[in-house]
Amino acid sequence: MYKNLIVFLMTSICFSQASIENAETHISNKEFVKAQTEMSEFLESNPNNLKAIELLGDAYGYQEKWDNAISQYQILKQKRPQNANYHYKYGGALGMKALSISKIRALGIIGDVKDSFHKAAQLDPGHIDARWALVELYVSLPGIVGGSFSKALSYAQQLEDLSKVDGYLAKGYVYEYDDEPELAEKYYRLAIKVGGSVTCYEKLTKFYEGQKQPEKAIGNLEEAKGKHQRNAMHYQIGKVCADYNIQLEKGEKCLKTYLSNHSAQDGVPKEWAYYRLAQIYKHRNNRKEAFVWIDKAIAGLPDIEVFQEFRETI
Repeated sequence: MYKNLIVFLMTSICFSQASIENAETHISNKEFVKAQTEMSEFLESNPNNLKAIELLGDAYGYQEKWDNAISQYQILKQKRPQNANYHYKYGGALGMKALSISKIRALGIIGDVKDSFHKAAQLDPGHIDARWALVELYVSLPGIVGGSFSKALSYAQQLEDLSKVDGYLAKGYVYEYDDEPELAEKYYRLAIKVGGSVTCYEKLTKFYEGQKQPEKAIGNLEEAKGKHQRNAMHYQIGKVCADYNIQLEKGEKCLKTYLSNHSAQDGVPKEWAYYRLAQIYKHRNNRKEAFVWIDKAIAGLPDIEVFQEFRETI
């Protein structure tokens, strides 16, 4: 009798683990509907499995089904009110819903978003994502509904205490939006000095582009390319050159290098490099070559409106 019970329990555990792993694999492969189906069916017979509830919430979230995701995360935080990550995910889903509805309706949600992130940060002194969420929230909200650069900086400081790189990036972000470009550049540079990741370089590049400083953006990208040896950097340099009509020879060379070495891991489809080359040839008043490259872009991605619109300007 006991032997049969043990076999039954072991079989159930293995089945549960297999279902969870299947859902995780589906999510990793961006097969979110499959993950949703797997966990919905699993929860019919295992309604209290917290991991399954979380994965179902994640599957809904990736599909931007915010109300469904909110419902799952709400169950989790009710069952485990001391779990910081459940509060963080609940707040995140609420925040994304707020972005998808009217501003008037969103005002009724913002308080709960803020409370959820605060609770997550309070429960877990090392929760980096919750503190990042609070930095971004306080920066993005108007002052009249609770936005505050000083509060954003206080959470950026908490991030710095946990992780120098995150803290410097957060401070750069806050100062950028608070119209303090010199301080923003300083902290983005510090993040590169301490961390030096691709993300650090990307943040500074976007900052320079936002400040209409393309020469600095190109210099930063070249530094990143030298350190990380990633083909995608060639495209980014070519993009800046094309957008700002500067260093066109360098831009052309980088884009053609990008195309020669292109692989799926580079992220940006070849057609966008064709488009950037068309921009460069248009800047040079070489209409024939511009048409060649934009036509290649359109042939590959015919539904991209910006390609069609650009062709009409040549």
